[in-house]
Amino acid sequence: MKKRSVLAAAASLLLLASCGQPDPPYRLRADDAEAQALGRKVYTNHCASCHGARLEGQPNWRLRDAAGRLPAPPHDASGHTWHHPDEVLFRITKHGVAKAANLKDYDSAMPAYEGVLTDAEIVAVLSWIKSQWPADVRRQHDEVNAAAAARR
Repeated sequence: MKKRSVLAAAASLLLLASCGQPDPPYRLRADDAEAQALGRKVYTNHCASCHGARLEGQPNWRLRDAAGRLPAPPHDASGHTWHHPDEVLFRITKHGVAKAANLKDYDSAMPAYEGVLTDAEIVAVLSWIKSQWPADVRRQHDEVNAAAAARR
């Protein structure tokens, strides 16, 4: 049943693409060399200090620290980044976790990058992160995106 719904969602995306619908502005471009180059630079300058040079995240990232905050999660295949559709990843990066998740009192060390990074830089860094995932994880992330598009 799950496989059927994923296939239906993928078919819906293909139908939309064939109708000339433009990609949403937050759509990741993990196969785009230009986006990857920019994304790697942005990641190094703005993300690696918390999420790790190899996307490994901080130790014990699932356990709250003394201040009650969750440490930075990994962005490699061991983390949960790929479980979220492009739009959610974009919104978290641009607006911060609390605003993206509509959690008024949520305290996070993750800064909002609105006004710091352009939308293109946000898409590029997320695209670079995705480009580092193994092929099977990238396919699973594509399925997450297809399911999210089908719900719209």
